Amino acid sequence: MSQTSPSLLDTVISALEEMKAKNITTLEVGSMTSLADHMVIASGTSTRHVKALSDTVQEKTREAGFAPVGVEGEQGAEWILVDLGDVIVHIMQPSTREYYDLERLWRNPAHHPDRKET
Repeated sequence: MSQTSPSLLDTVISALEEMKAKNITTLEVGSMTSLADHMVIASGTSTRHVKALSDTVQEKTREAGFAPVGVEGEQGAEWILVDLGDVIVHIMQPSTREYYDLERLWRNPAHHPDRKET
């Protein structure tokens, strides 16, 4: 992955804060995967809020010149993934976020049996 433009990550965080996302977490994952440099995880208070957060992230990043590579999960809106290339954004309902616990998996590679710590 290329060096993430600070403006892309800043744009994502700003969009989430603007729409009052809960518990915004940024993880640097470039050393663990070639998929992205950063992962942003945030919670919404309802399916409607999760969808609005996703829509705002997509709108604001497009306005800043970054087109989403893909978006998954918009129909159910329990967990929406917005792939922006160097930044992957996970927007989840709190119960879904707690169940999958992505922060634990990506912060400590030793917790994942298929990932070796470098």
